[in-house]
Amino acid sequence: MKSENKIVLYFTLGVYVFFSVMKLFLFFDLGLSWHLETSIFGLVALTLVAFTIRGIDIALDRLYPYERNIILRLLLQFFISIVFILTIRFFIFQFVREIIPIKLNKELWAAATIIHILSIVTLILTMFSYRFFNKWKETELKKEILEKEKATVQYDNLKNQLNPHFLFNSLTSLNSLIFENPQLASEFLQQLAKVYRYVLENNDKTLVSLSTEVKFISNYIKLLLSRFENGLIVNVKIEETDSDRKILPVTLQILIENAIKHNVISRDNPLRIDIYCDSAYLVVKNNLQSKHTIEDSNKQGLDNLKSLYMVLVEKEVIVEQTPDHFWVKIPLI
Repeated sequence: MKSENKIVLYFTLGVYVFFSVMKLFLFFDLGLSWHLETSIFGLVALTLVAFTIRGIDIALDRLYPYERNIILRLLLQFFISIVFILTIRFFIFQFVREIIPIKLNKELWAAATIIHILSIVTLILTMFSYRFFNKWKETELKKEILEKEKATVQYDNLKNQLNPHFLFNSLTSLNSLIFENPQLASEFLQQLAKVYRYVLENNDKTLVSLSTEVKFISNYIKLLLSRFENGLIVNVKIEETDSDRKILPVTLQILIENAIKHNVISRDNPLRIDIYCDSAYLVVKNNLQSKHTIEDSNKQGLDNLKSLYMVLVEKEVIVEQTPDHFWVKIPLI
């Protein structure tokens, strides 16, 4: 409300200055006193006109808001405002003109009337444009907030789906190790605790450093190697210059689990996963040996991760595939 009142005030001053300068050029010979008197009278008249239009705008907001019908509301506001101002000017011209100390001929009265009508139309369109722009910004902001909330929910759902699935596989492996190799089972359990400590510590964080994520993923890889042994090869090569760059937490776990879920793993045909930096991206690449059937897959994990990066960091996750390889490029922040 206060902002729109300021617009009316600035508009009035702008129109006043413009037409005062024009008046000086067109009627230079009429003398200084005439110019001073008409300038004061013009400022008062323009101010009254402008804030009368603003009052009509406020009244129509209550009686017939823009939400009902934008075109009809604008036409209604134009009509009421112009009729109101013309009625006042006609009354002044007919009954009050003679007692006003400033004498204007009919041509100047007609010119002033046209100026007021143009000012009314311009002011109404200015107020409407300002309000429309603010509504648009508000809508876009709400849309952005909703998109972020949606992406965050999808990300949380993705982690919630991943963690029980991973925990089930890990506990199954641990159960077999307890009897076969108690020492290895103890080490396995320690690695599992480190993995879940990381997940808990970074659950509420938006970004973590690449070095932190890589340190976590090394524990995760040890757990996977206990399950798949020689059927899985994971190579991580991150330069020190990239270690402070940021990614979303648990990104690597999601991508490695995605590769494992969709590919055949065996000693004869090991799954090879390479993790490295390429310019502004973290690359997770694996050889392609797709499974015919995939259990517990809704095929939305990677799409959700792509949406999350686009919404939260406004950068695109790139997915590429050839007959032999599949890789995902995560933008580094």
